[in-house]
Amino acid sequence: MVNQLVLFADWTTWAKPLWVVALGAIAGVAILYVTLLILRLLLPRLSAICWGTAKEALSQPLFYVLLAFGAFAILFSSIIPYYTFGEDVKMVKELGLTIIMILSIILAVWTASVSVSEEIEGRTALTVLSKPIRRWHFILGKFAGILVPVALMFIILGALFLGTVSFKVVYDARESSQPEPSWQQCAMEMDKIVPGLSLAFMEAVVMASISVAISTRLAMLPNLVICGSIYALGHLVPTLVNSAVGQFEFVPFVANLLATILPMLDHFTIYGAISTGGLVSWQYVGWAGLYSFLYSILAMLVALLLFEDRDLA
Repeated sequence: MVNQLVLFADWTTWAKPLWVVALGAIAGVAILYVTLLILRLLLPRLSAICWGTAKEALSQPLFYVLLAFGAFAILFSSIIPYYTFGEDVKMVKELGLTIIMILSIILAVWTASVSVSEEIEGRTALTVLSKPIRRWHFILGKFAGILVPVALMFIILGALFLGTVSFKVVYDARESSQPEPSWQQCAMEMDKIVPGLSLAFMEAVVMASISVAISTRLAMLPNLVICGSIYALGHLVPTLVNSAVGQFEFVPFVANLLATILPMLDHFTIYGAISTGGLVSWQYVGWAGLYSFLYSILAMLVALLLFEDRDLA
C-alpha cells in the first residue's frame, strides 16, 4: 500500500505524457460539438431530433451508472495482480478495451430501444411527424443522437484508460523490481491502444445502427436479445466459416450466409495484436472505418424501409 501511495505521488514518469491525453479529450469534445453545430446549420430538422435524443440519453441514470462502473473497473484493473510474469500491461489493455466497448454497446442498444421503440409505441413519434419532419429525419436524427452519448463515453473512459495504462507500466516495473521505465515508454504503450479505441468505437456505431433498425419494428426486450445474439455471432462468424470447410454443403452455406448478413465484428478487435505486443496500422483502422461506415449506411437503409410503412396511429 505504501508503494502504491509513493507511486501515485511520483508524477515525474507516468503522468508526464498525460497532457497529450488531456488535449486529445478536449479536441474530441470540441470536434463533436462543432459537428453538431454544422449539422444544425445544414439539416435543422434532423438536428432537432438529434439534440433531443442526445439530451434525453444524457439525462438518463443509465449513462452515469455505466460511466461510473467503467471508471471504477478501469482504475481497479491497474492495481490487481494478474500473475502473467511481466505481461500485466497487456491484460490491462485487453480488459480496458473490452470494458469500454461493451459498456458503449449497452448504452447504444438501450438508448435506441428507449428512444425509438418506446416513442413509436407511445405515439410520441406520431406527434413529432405531424410537424414538418419527414420519417428519414426522425430515423437519422435518432441515430445521430444516440452516437453523441456513446462518443462522450468513449472520450471520458478512453482518456482515463490511457492514463491507467501509463500508470501500469511504471507500477509493474516497481512491483517486479525492474529499472523504472521512461515517460517515452509509457507514451509508446499508450500509442499502441489508440487504434484499439477507434476500432471499438466503430463496433459500437455498427451495433447502434442495427439496434435502431430493429427498434423500428420490435420492442425493447426483443431488441436487446437480438442485438446480443448478433454481437455474439458477429465475433464467431470467422470461426464458423473456417470450421465449415470440408463439411456437408448445408453447413458452409449457412456459415457463408451468416457471414454475408451479419457484421464481421471480429475485424474490430485487436486482442491478437495486444497479446503479441504489436501495433495496429492506421491503414487497417481506415479500412475498418470504411466497413463500419458502409454497414451503418446499409442498416439505416433497412431502418428507413421498415419505418416507411409503419402505421404510427
